Amino acid sequence: MESLSKNYEHIKGWGIDADPQNEPTYPMKKWTGDDHRRLNYERPTLQEKTVEVLHSNERPGLSAVFGTTNPPRGVSGQIRRFAFRYSEGKWWHWLALLAADRVNVVEGIAEDIKGRGFPNILTEKGMAAEWKYNKKGLARSAAVALLIGAAAVYLMRSDRNSGRK
Repeated sequence: MESLSKNYEHIKGWGIDADPQNEPTYPMKKWTGDDHRRLNYERPTLQEKTVEVLHSNERPGLSAVFGTTNPPRGVSGQIRRFAFRYSEGKWWHWLALLAADRVNVVEGIAEDIKGRGFPNILTEKGMAAEWKYNKKGLARSAAVALLIGAAAVYLMRSDRNSGRK
């Protein structure tokens, strides 16, 4: 315990609950004695890293367990690597991750086209089920999308026409 506390003394409040004599919940908590035995547990073997795993730069190492099914690759992977150079408290980190997700969608569609042909996006989005069980909601979503698209086209055309005389 002593060597562990030396490694983290720079963190404000580290080990504040390690002393069993200083139990902040004393009168309310039912004391069993097992509560402080967890401080001296043997750490299980960690998950083996078989692929690139991005993790917060605020942590000294990987978590005990992590996902390996979708390692970063392609342009979206490069954007994710860029994002993880920044702290989770910085907006660049989150904006880059959002952008990487959008790029990953485009990469997935391109991969589908290359390997199997054009994906049936309407079926994959569940439009058949939406039509069967929620026609009103589907019609409303389509109307909103149509209005937004029409407004975008109108604004782009009016900007182009405003420059002409």
